[in-house]
Amino acid sequence: MKYITYRLGVYFRRMNVQLAGDPANPVLVCVHGLTRNSHDFDRVAAALADRYYIVAPDLPGRGDSDWLEGAALYQPLSYCEALSHLLAWLDRPVMWLGTSLGGICGMMLAASVGAPITKLILNDVGPFIPAAALQRIGSYVTPPGVFADLAAVEAYLRVNLGSFAPMDDNDWRHMARTSSRTAPGGGFVLHYDPAIATGFAGVEPQDVNMWPIYSAVACPKMVIRGSKSDLLTADLLQKLAAEGAVVHEVPGAGHAPSLYDQASLQAIDRFLRGV
Repeated sequence: MKYITYRLGVYFRRMNVQLAGDPANPVLVCVHGLTRNSHDFDRVAAALADRYYIVAPDLPGRGDSDWLEGAALYQPLSYCEALSHLLAWLDRPVMWLGTSLGGICGMMLAASVGAPITKLILNDVGPFIPAAALQRIGSYVTPPGVFADLAAVEAYLRVNLGSFAPMDDNDWRHMARTSSRTAPGGGFVLHYDPAIATGFAGVEPQDVNMWPIYSAVACPKMVIRGSKSDLLTADLLQKLAAEGAVVHEVPGAGHAPSLYDQASLQAIDRFLRGV
């Protein structure tokens, strides 16, 4: 674990980063989704750290990274600012694996002139996001309060993140531990700033069109889709494949595939190795 310092507004803040593998290996930056954290890539690190240097940050306001001053700061431009400092610290070419929001940040950074991202993997996100999917996500962003124990955390996650797949009982227990922190008065709360939910409150979701950003990404792209995903449609996956992206679909998963299965890990490795 390492803390990267970055500047946003008039504040310097810390972003927690988990590191695995030999720093001499090719770098794979792994960035999680909206309310998640770097532990979502523990299985990826276990499977691939012998070949890649795995760098998995907690986005601002998540996990062990500093919270931001004001709900309005929780938006992709802020995250890209923090992640730019991470890329500057690495100071070398990197490959990028981003789930949902992490993929959006990857697209934005990879589309920038002079970006060090040489390959981009988007896990269940693409250049168009339907409003209905955003509305569903908004329904569970607001944290529910204090849980009595980790079993209660696990039960909550199984209901609200049941589309994550594949997941077995051990996976859910691990997610409960890594998705929560001890509350000041006892019990457990989810491990992210509740202010992240403010951007969804009282706002009617709209379709999001990121085609200009996606089209500006020149490096090779891979897109992973959960077969039941409402955020990345089957039609869009076919279109991205026709435009040259390597595609992989995870049976039984919704938004978003956990990337715990061997087929997904092997597909990721093949793409990164260019075979």
